[in-house]
Amino acid sequence: MKTLYWFTRDLRMHDNAALLAAARSDMLLCVYVVDPRWFANGPFQCRAMGEHRWRFLWQSLTDLERSLRALGQRLHIAFGEPEQALPGLVHQHSVDRVIRSRQPGTIEAQQWQTLQQKLPNTLFQEFETLSLYTEGSLPMPVSELPGTFSQFRKRIEKQGDRGPDLLRIRTLTALPPPPGFPEDNRGECPPIPEPSSALTFTGGEAAGLARLQEYCFGNHSIATYKETRNALDDWESSSKFSPWLANGSLSAREVAATIEDYERQHTRNDSTYWLWFELLWREYFYWYALKHGSHLFRRDGVQRKHRQVTFYGHRFKAWCEGNTQYPIVNAAMNQLRETGYMSNRARQLVASCFVHELELDWRYGAAWFEQQLVDYDVASNYGNWQYLAGVGADPRGLRQFNLDKQAQQYDPDGAFVERWQGRSSQPVGLHTVDAADWPIL
Repeated sequence: MKTLYWFTRDLRMHDNAALLAAARSDMLLCVYVVDPRWFANGPFQCRAMGEHRWRFLWQSLTDLERSLRALGQRLHIAFGEPEQALPGLVHQHSVDRVIRSRQPGTIEAQQWQTLQQKLPNTLFQEFETLSLYTEGSLPMPVSELPGTFSQFRKRIEKQGDRGPDLLRIRTLTALPPPPGFPEDNRGECPPIPEPSSALTFTGGEAAGLARLQEYCFGNHSIATYKETRNALDDWESSSKFSPWLANGSLSAREVAATIEDYERQHTRNDSTYWLWFELLWREYFYWYALKHGSHLFRRDGVQRKHRQVTFYGHRFKAWCEGNTQYPIVNAAMNQLRETGYMSNRARQLVASCFVHELELDWRYGAAWFEQQLVDYDVASNYGNWQYLAGVGADPRGLRQFNLDKQAQQYDPDGAFVERWQGRSSQPVGLHTVDAADWPIL
């Protein structure tokens, strides 16, 4: 059997059920598709792919290709729309089967459906590699996913200490041969931006696994995670696993298993549990996105709750540029723009400001995060924005933070604001129009 493996958000060799299935082939073509639409402005004035995540992604692909070449394989990088690029490769190499990881998100679902329509004689298979659990091991059908995270967590933990056993799939040590080494058109991809000097993540499976070991067994920061995770500007205050989890360079099951390894070998406390707790939040939003589909992206959210909002172009631009009347918000937005990252606490504060103080449509804020964040994850991003906007999974409805009080609590000496407040970049290029708990690891 000849198989095309479509790498998406599973850029790793370890714990990869989809790649393991693809390895049961006579010939294997490993493909990653860089979609030019990622780099064009969308309906909310933002791009799907910004500079920070693009650099991190390219580093991840480079690392993946090294791993594949060590097994006699290679990574074919196609620059084009998947609906066009993949059928051409299937016909060119007489492919019998196409495999990918299961994806949340309506665009991803539409692409998969279009490919099946274009290739009716080809077998299509999806495997769950982004999540902790498979759909079959959940304690409920996806259609009956609870409306709140607390209900979901209790159902999971009721099955055992932390739910069903999470078995890591072995790392592949052999792969079928590729169909020669056909030329790809990776040279047409956009240039890779230079890294920021302020905070730089290095993409790739090797870097993600190294960070996991460093955080848990190197400096034992996991043992104080719950006490430090809300810090606004410190590398070791939180795990920083989220960029590698987002593009699948690091497996959620690998993280969960490493947490349990640490607890067996060292200590089990509130902090080690809380890191697991945040993994479970990520898990909830993954299934939440699959359950709700297009409602994840609608103004009224999964609750179909109508809220009167107006788009003020100048307010949106000021928020993006870190030029509001709220110093802590400005500092966080400058940090995001320069580094591609901001802390869990800062994300909640800037989103609360966006929805409440600026009274803007939450979808514009979600789109800006999509463009800027190095750890963008479609389910977590849009699920969290709905949560803060009061149209999602929050049973309490709208959550508004007192920004002055939050600044006093989390930046009492003003060091965070002092560092980032004056670092505004060149004005953000937006087409302005005048018209009528954030869980990360």
